[in-house]
Amino acid sequence: MNIAIQGILGSFHHIVANQYFGDTIKLTECLSFDEMPRLINSNQVDGAVMAIENTLAGSILSNYALINEFDLKIQGEVHLPIQHNLMALEGQLLSDIKEVWSHPMAILQCRKFFRDYPEIRLVEAADTAEVAKQIREKQLMGIAAIASKKAAEIFGLNIIESKIQTRKQNYTRFFVLKKNNGNIVIPKVINKASLRFVTHHQTGSLSDVLRIFANFNMNLSKIQSLPIIDDPWNYAFFVDVIFDNYQQFQNAIEKVKENVSELKILGEYQQSKRKYAS
Repeated sequence: MNIAIQGILGSFHHIVANQYFGDTIKLTECLSFDEMPRLINSNQVDGAVMAIENTLAGSILSNYALINEFDLKIQGEVHLPIQHNLMALEGQLLSDIKEVWSHPMAILQCRKFFRDYPEIRLVEAADTAEVAKQIREKQLMGIAAIASKKAAEIFGLNIIESKIQTRKQNYTRFFVLKKNNGNIVIPKVINKASLRFVTHHQTGSLSDVLRIFANFNMNLSKIQSLPIIDDPWNYAFFVDVIFDNYQQFQNAIEKVKENVSELKILGEYQQSKRKYAS
């Protein structure tokens, strides 16, 4: 099985792919999220792992747009506790570090730590693990990376400071994606769904839809609006619903269809556990 990930070996996407599929899969490394949908729809990979939101940095709206634009299906989700580590070549101390390179999201999640070190320049890069690889291969002195413990192990770097993220209970939620008509893993349980809908241009249209879910005793764990590019000042809504009874969910969907102008089921899957691992 070939799975696309954002970043390289040692990235958090790599960790999630192994956690979900096991460590016998083949990985296709992508340095941007935009590459993934094309790889899936051209059958160059069987699926992909894509970050969708973080408890500190919020939602990655552009990824919601990609899932919709390329008509991908959500096969599953993983909530990964994110532990950022500051790493450099063996023998380097914090006082030796002049610049820290990492992905913008990783830098954002560690801002508080670096407030105490204003002399360190923060530089955005394409991937956390890719920076760790560069430091090792080019023997970069005075440069550190923010990356996972796995990246430090793979590229032989020394962890100068561990768990430097602002919030110790810092999660990123990842979607496992597949082609619309593909099937990479059959979920054992289906108790969660992600939907996209567009309401009618009437007062109270959104509240009417949300009331339907409430009437069917379903929990909305997320609601996110996103502008409709070809329809200025109008929005599509992305929601996650959790349910105990699949038939009840289907009954609710039929009611929702009567109250919206567009509805797409982005995926039906098993809810991920969110126990924090220290």
